[in-house]
Amino acid sequence: MGNPVTWFEVGGPDDQSLREFYGELFGWALQPVTESYTMIDTRGGSGVNGGIGLSGTGEPWVAFYVEVDDLQSVLDKAESLGAKTVVPVTEIPGMVTFAMFDDPDGLLIGLLKPPDEASDPGSTPGEGAAVDWFEVLGSDAGRTQSFYRELFGWRADESSATNYALIDTGAGRGASGGLGASNQGMTWATVYASVDNVEKYLAKAEELGGRRVYGPIDVDDHTQSGALRDRSGNVFGVYHRAPH
Repeated sequence: MGNPVTWFEVGGPDDQSLREFYGELFGWALQPVTESYTMIDTRGGSGVNGGIGLSGTGEPWVAFYVEVDDLQSVLDKAESLGAKTVVPVTEIPGMVTFAMFDDPDGLLIGLLKPPDEASDPGSTPGEGAAVDWFEVLGSDAGRTQSFYRELFGWRADESSATNYALIDTGAGRGASGGLGASNQGMTWATVYASVDNVEKYLAKAEELGGRRVYGPIDVDDHTQSGALRDRSGNVFGVYHRAPH
């Protein structure tokens, strides 16, 4: 069984501005837990929840987190595959144990010790946009896919598109995703929110002070996607999949 993606995070030098941006854009419920961190309940009824953090260095970041039982052994394995530890195993008593690394392309990824079920109620039903897709676009699709498959035991369906593989984590929970490379040379590791209209959300993000990265584009006959940069410059995706 592979490791699930169960959390996402965005951060920047002005976390209040990010709270306003994402709360207004996606209808998320936001609950500050410290002066520098806010918990997100997407109110999407599925997918994963996340957090908004205050950057201590002024640098923005976006990351998804993968649940693993032994954080240090996964960090060691990631480094053996070309990654670099950014945040060593860190415990915040009563809250979370986590770590972070840069993958071989310098893309930030989080590791998370599985929480107690009682402390992880999941996304509540509501009118918010669920976050249920992750994506890593590296400089070389084959290297990116090999790195994450070996590190986390993920399975890839490489028949869907050139330079892109759909990912089944094999965990039966958390977000699904894709690994590949961009034809335009863009690199990122981020997550996508499921929305009812991609253009509407990209336009709304622009009205709120964000910028459009791409889209809407037709991924296939049933799916459109796009991406934006928030007020801090983080890339965040949106997609719509029509029933078929």
